[in-house]
Amino acid sequence: MAVQLPLGITLSDSATFDNFYAGDNAAALHSVRSGVEPFVYLWGTNGTGRTHLLQAACQGAAAAGATAVYLPLAQHTELSPELLEGLETTQLVCLDDVHAIAGLDAWELALFHLYNRLRDSESRLLAAADRAPGALPLGLADLRSRLVWGPVFQLHALGDADKLAALQLRARRRGLELPAEVGEYLLRRCPRDTHSLFALLDSLDRAALAAQRRLTIPFVREHI
Repeated sequence: MAVQLPLGITLSDSATFDNFYAGDNAAALHSVRSGVEPFVYLWGTNGTGRTHLLQAACQGAAAAGATAVYLPLAQHTELSPELLEGLETTQLVCLDDVHAIAGLDAWELALFHLYNRLRDSESRLLAAADRAPGALPLGLADLRSRLVWGPVFQLHALGDADKLAALQLRARRRGLELPAEVGEYLLRRCPRDTHSLFALLDSLDRAALAAQRRLTIPFVREHI
C-alpha cells in the first residue's frame, strides 16, 4: 500500500527504523515501532529524529500492507484543514510539526475532531512537535487534552559518541565503511547537527563510489 502524501511531499528513503540510532530515545523508538499505542506524541528540537520516526512508521505500515498518511503541518499554508477529514479510514496518520498550527483556529478544531474520530475507528495517530503539549500556544484547551491521550516522549539530541555511532550505522546501511577516526574528523570539522552530518555522509558516499575510493581522512579532506 502506498503512503498518502500531499502534492510535492516525499518520504526520505533513509527514514527507516533500522536506520534510526536511538541513543537515549529507545523508549520512543519502541513505542512508535511496536504500534501498540493508538496515540503517541513526540517532541524535541530540530535534529532529534521526530520526522525520521514518523516517516519510518509510514514506510513500515505501507510495507506491512496497511494504509498510512504523512502530513507535514509546517507547510500548512499550502495545505487545508479539510485534509484531516476522512482520515479516520486510514490505519496510521502521522502529523509532523504540530506546533506550526497552534493558534490557528480552523486547524486546531480539525485536529481535535480527528482525534475523536480516530479513537472511534481504532486507527493510530503519531504527532510530533518541537515542544511538549503543555507548552503549545493552543487556543483550544480540549485539543491539548487530546494530545496527551497516549504516551508523550521527549526526544533527546545525540552526544558526540552517539553521533559517531549513528554515522557508522548509516554508513553500514549503505554498504560503506566509516572508520572511527574519519567519523571523529567529520565531527571536529563539520556542522554538528545530525541532519547536516547525514547529508554530508550521503555526499561522501557518492564521491567515494565514483572514485572507487575508501573513506579516509585525506579523501574526506578533498571533498568537504
